[in-house]
Amino acid sequence: MTGDAAPEVTWLDGDTVQVRQPKGSHWEAPFLFLLFGRERALLIDTGATTDESVFPLRATVEGLIAEWLRRNPVVFVRPYPLVVAHSHAHRDHIAGDALLRDRPGTTVVGTSPAEVIGFFGFRSWPDDRVAFDLGRRVVDVIGGPGHEPSAVVFFDRRTGILFTGDTVLPARLYVRDLPQYRATIERLIRFRDDPTAPVRELRGAHVEMSTEPGVDYPAGTVEQPDEAPLPLRPGILDRVLAALGDLRGEPGERVVRKRFVVVFEG
Repeated sequence: MTGDAAPEVTWLDGDTVQVRQPKGSHWEAPFLFLLFGRERALLIDTGATTDESVFPLRATVEGLIAEWLRRNPVVFVRPYPLVVAHSHAHRDHIAGDALLRDRPGTTVVGTSPAEVIGFFGFRSWPDDRVAFDLGRRVVDVIGGPGHEPSAVVFFDRRTGILFTGDTVLPARLYVRDLPQYRATIERLIRFRDDPTAPVRELRGAHVEMSTEPGVDYPAGTVEQPDEAPLPLRPGILDRVLAALGDLRGEPGERVVRKRFVVVFEG
């Protein structure tokens, strides 16, 4: 990945888009995901900048929606509704909210735990999961605190993708609340092992690992020519849980594995 100005847009299938903010606009280069349903679309995260000229989030989203609607003329709702939600509330995942807030038909979900709980209708946070219907496409929303208090994980039943934000990804896994984070990983393992929710792969919000096992790029790196692929197999959850068992609870401690590095912030 180089410092190209244009976002990387990848259609994972005809109704699912992966967008990566260019490294040239922010070194974090977060991934965003746009899921289309018959009644509304769901955008997961909005990136790390409020400057449309640096990262044209609004134009990109509008273009993708227009393209999808051209291919799906049976959708009659106008303006086509968009729900903007977040994997968690850190700045590099919510900065672009302001660029979409005034879009007709758009709902931007708040970023506090109370706002997330209220919007999705969690009854027992964070232990239950909530079905969120986009119209002939259901996404399960799973409580995921530990990296950040309002974090959630989204499971798309259609593709089998678990969108894990900064909770599990080929990068540094920053653990701020160890008991909560461990409970989240255990919760995701139980979900993965439920035969009614077949998880095919995990896609997080960053890539910070290189293709060399156990070697990560330092924070602030813009050029990542040999970065690891974003998708992770479902078994990675077991390896994350095992790595947590090696933590001694010292702030700044690192546990290095082939596809990720656990960093305990305490």
